[in-house]
Amino acid sequence: QVHLVESGGDSVQSGGSLRLSCVYSGDTYSGHCMGWFRQAAGKKREGVASIDTDGSASYDDSVKGRFTVSKDAAKNTLLLQMNSLKHEDTAMYYCATNTEVGGCSYERDREYQWWGQGTQVTVSS
Repeated sequence: QVHLVESGGDSVQSGGSLRLSCVYSGDTYSGHCMGWFRQAAGKKREGVASIDTDGSASYDDSVKGRFTVSKDAAKNTLLLQMNSLKHEDTAMYYCATNTEVGGCSYERDREYQWWGQGTQVTVSS
């Protein structure tokens, strides 16, 4: 069993910054593949970023250069630093972990077995 809890979502103006946190516990550890996903109202869920067991990160083109994913292993926390936020970044953001399937990509959300409840990010233009 794995438990994930996101926090840090808020309402900000375009150009602002936010840092999302995801505290994980249970049968997982910092070495597992973890990812951030988002779902805007009326749209499909999409992958934002992933971080592999070796710490290597991958980003969707829509956030590359603006978002940074990292892990704080000592605090069992996954982070997403979001800068230069745009209105189109508005969505519910979820963290997830893949503890079973080899490979690690934000493009394959079906490979993630455990999900948090989400935190809302709203960016006003």
